[in-house]
Amino acid sequence: MEFEIRPYHNTDLSSIYRICLLTGFNGEDATPFLNDPDLVGHLFAAPYAIFEPSLCFVLTIHSKPCGYVLGTSDSIMFSDICEKKWFPELRKRYHLPNKEDDTLENNFLRYLHSKQTQFKWTEDYPAHLHIDILPLAQKKGYGSKLITVFIKQLNYLNVKGVHLVVGKKNQNAIGFYKKVGFQQLKELEESIVFGKKL
Repeated sequence: MEFEIRPYHNTDLSSIYRICLLTGFNGEDATPFLNDPDLVGHLFAAPYAIFEPSLCFVLTIHSKPCGYVLGTSDSIMFSDICEKKWFPELRKRYHLPNKEDDTLENNFLRYLHSKQTQFKWTEDYPAHLHIDILPLAQKKGYGSKLITVFIKQLNYLNVKGVHLVVGKKNQNAIGFYKKVGFQQLKELEESIVFGKKL
């Protein structure tokens, strides 16, 4: 198989949405749990590609995207941009669900409608990332290579640290992050924050 990692191109956006959907349920396909398949991509992929494309890298097989790493060099700045330019339109489209309704989609909707609080770890780990790879490209070393490419770009930008948040149920991802040098920073109710000094 012919894999390649390259910078994001605007024509990759629909593929970014598709990959995010197919890995959006703790690394598994979120399609059965969502009425709108675009929702997970709206939250965790597209705004990075749109607002910070220089930190978006795509893994391809025979030129077709099958994974990505994307993120921001400044989580506080990125949150402000999303609050001004991204979330308002989405909040008009997707209404806040009832508190009792605990489906995956409604958890995503509650995330959309909540103001993203900046936590103390953003001071030492200002960047954050998301990485998703389809099953056909997993366990081949490309996750580590994507992380390396992303961190190289952060180093170029003189960023001092990067963090990420992963669900506790996603044990494969937790093992992967530990393997590539991330340290646990904080345990939350349903997720774990990992960080890496640069």
